[in-house]
Amino acid sequence: MPVITCIDDLKLIYARRTPRMFYDYCESGSWTEQTFRENTSDFSEILLRQRIAVDMSNRSTATQMIGQEVAMPVALAPVGLTGMQCADGEIKAAKAAETFGVPYTLSTMSICSIEDVAENTSKPFWMQVYTLKDDDFMQRLFDRAKAANCSAAVITVDLQVLGQRHKDLKNGLSAPPKLTVKSVANMMTKVHWGLGMLGTKRRFFGNIVGHAKGVSDPSSLSTWTAEAFDEALDWDRIRAFRKMWDGPLIIKGIIDPRDALEALNVGADAIIVSNHGGRQLDGALSAIRALPQIMDAVGDKIEVHLDSGIRSGQDVLKAVALGAKGTYIGRAYVYGLGAMGEAGVTKALEVIHKELDVSMAFCGHRDIKGVDRDILMIPRDFSDRWQ
Repeated sequence: MPVITCIDDLKLIYARRTPRMFYDYCESGSWTEQTFRENTSDFSEILLRQRIAVDMSNRSTATQMIGQEVAMPVALAPVGLTGMQCADGEIKAAKAAETFGVPYTLSTMSICSIEDVAENTSKPFWMQVYTLKDDDFMQRLFDRAKAANCSAAVITVDLQVLGQRHKDLKNGLSAPPKLTVKSVANMMTKVHWGLGMLGTKRRFFGNIVGHAKGVSDPSSLSTWTAEAFDEALDWDRIRAFRKMWDGPLIIKGIIDPRDALEALNVGADAIIVSNHGGRQLDGALSAIRALPQIMDAVGDKIEVHLDSGIRSGQDVLKAVALGAKGTYIGRAYVYGLGAMGEAGVTKALEVIHKELDVSMAFCGHRDIKGVDRDILMIPRDFSDRWQ
C-alpha cells in the first residue's frame, strides 16, 4: 500500500483508477459549483485554539449517534452508484465501516441491494430513502430495510427536483448511465476497475430493478427515475413516511433553521445539516456556516448531525465543537473505495480518526464528548453576515 497521509492522497489514486464519468459524478456540484467548493473552504475560516501542559493520555473519540455506540462521531453518508466506483462498492464500504465501528448508510440508488449488504455484514446498517410518489414502493422499501435489520432510516428531503450537474450531462451519467464512445474508451484504460466489474453480478440498481413497478430491467429504469420523485413533497407527506417506519428516523437535507424546527415537529430523532454536497441548489449556504443558527434554533431538542464538506478529522472536530453530535463523510470514503476498495475505505477512516484524535489532544481534550466551542476561534460574522 502506498503511504497515505491525508484524504487528498487517496483522491489522487482514485482519479487514476476510476473511469472519468464516475470520478466526475463524485467530484462535482451543480451549476458553478460555488456551494460545492465552499462546503470545504469555509471550514478553514474557523481556527482551533491550542492548549499546552494538559494531560493528553488515555484519549477517546468514542461517542453515540442516535443512541448507537460509534468509534468516532462519523458515519458513511449515502452515496448513489457506489457500486460503480468499485465492484460491489456498497458491500466493501459497509464491511469497512462495520470493522471500524462507525455507521454505514446505504443509498436507495445503490448498485448492491439492501439484501446484498445485509448478507455480507453482521451488524445493522442505516438505510437512506428518497421522498418518492409510490407509496407501495416506499412501504416495501421500509419493510425490506426492517427485514434486513437496518437500525435507522435516513429520509433525504432536498431532492424533489434534480440540480443540474454539468459534468454528469456531458458524461452521459444518468440512471442507467448512457455510455458514449469516449466514456467506454476511458473505461478500457482502467484495467483493475474493469476486471472487478467483470467479476461481479451486481451492475445495476439493486434496490430498484425488480422492486419498483414497471422496472424489470435497466432499460426501463430511466422512465421510472424521471417520474418517481415527488415534486409536491410537503411536511404532511414526510409525516406519512414517518408512519411507515417505526424505528429511529433521521431527516437529511436541512439547511435553514425553520426547516430544522419543522423536522422536530414531525417526530424525527435527528436531522442532518446538509446541502447535498453542493449538488442541488448552487449558491446555497455551506453546511458548516448553516450549523450555528440551526443549533441556536433547536438546541438540544433534537440530535443534530452535519454532512457536506467533511474531508478531515479537523473538520469533524470543528463540527462537533459547534454542537453536531455526528458527521458524515461521502466523497472522502469514495476516494478510498475507488483507490483501494475496502482497504481504501478503512484507510480513509483511519486518516480521519488520527487527525481528529491528535487535533483534539492539541486543543486540550481527552474525550470527544467534552469538546465545545471553547476550542474554536470563529469569525464574528461567520454565520450571520447576511440580512
